[in-house]
Amino acid sequence: MQKSDGMNYAPQGKPAPVVKPGEFVFAAAALDHGHIYGMCNGLIEAGATLKWVYDPDPLKVETFQKRFPQVQAASSLQQILQDSEVQLVAAAAIPSERGPLGVQVMEHGKDYFTDKTPFTRLDQLELARQVHSKTGKKYAVYYSERLHVESAVFAGQLIEDGAIGRVVQVTGFGPHRLNAPSRPDWFFQLDKYGGILCDIGSHQIEQFLFYAGCRDAKVLHSKVANYHNADVYPELQDYGDATLVGDNGATNYFRVDWLTPDGLSTWGDGRMLILGTKGYIELRKYVDIARDRAGDQLYLVDQQGEHHLSLSGKVGYPYFGQLILDCLNRTENAMTQEHAFKAAELCLLAQQQAVRIE
Repeated sequence: MQKSDGMNYAPQGKPAPVVKPGEFVFAAAALDHGHIYGMCNGLIEAGATLKWVYDPDPLKVETFQKRFPQVQAASSLQQILQDSEVQLVAAAAIPSERGPLGVQVMEHGKDYFTDKTPFTRLDQLELARQVHSKTGKKYAVYYSERLHVESAVFAGQLIEDGAIGRVVQVTGFGPHRLNAPSRPDWFFQLDKYGGILCDIGSHQIEQFLFYAGCRDAKVLHSKVANYHNADVYPELQDYGDATLVGDNGATNYFRVDWLTPDGLSTWGDGRMLILGTKGYIELRKYVDIARDRAGDQLYLVDQQGEHHLSLSGKVGYPYFGQLILDCLNRTENAMTQEHAFKAAELCLLAQQQAVRIE
């Protein structure tokens, strides 16, 4: 279930526990973005035990406890960091604060699970890489538009099974509804949110790397603009796009924006086209406009014919159980650290290099 503004995007899946109660304990902190609810839902459905929550705003904590009544309110972040029972801290801080918080968590001997975008500056990324290398702790990232969308999960399974051959091009569209009155002040401050390619563009770059099997890529061109909100929100970027080429020759184009019209039945018409040498996949993630308000629609064309799969409630979200087991076993089955950091690096470079359209 998700609210129309996308701020409290919290998909509900079928519980698939990989651990027993109390075997994997985590805490929630920094409740600045509603994605924290989806992050916690996913971990709880995979068997994790949510022990603590902390935020300096007591109203946010109170609201969080209504959703998760089993959680205790911590008096400080330090109370969580000093609790030896806590193995992972999940957080959705203001984007510019996510990197520093992650470093603090890892230095206290705990794994970190942050909302995207994980960084707003390259120096934050470099420090996190150093601290991860030193401590061995995970800096996991909630790239929700692939990890918490059943059609996107199934697309990955189809590609792994060779359904469309070698992936050679990925085109992504990530429009979002602005719904400005519901947004906090930091949302409109460039140094806080990092820019549109850094922020919601991070989803698109992560998906490209994953679906195309790239370990690295180069940003060929990127641009940003404030087409519709410059008078009221001068630091907002309401449009961005970029073109990349992967280290294996696969190419990518994506577009993100805050221009979703009020007439759309959900917060954004997120889509993806994945072209392979033997077929292609289209994902209509959140709505099939003017046809079906249900999301998770996957269209596949292969050598045998044309196929349409409606996947809501049929696939689940394996990432969260894999992440828990990775934390316990020190493996990298959910997502490699290299991949998480590389997606973050490329979205920062795309933002840094972007042509600014006036």
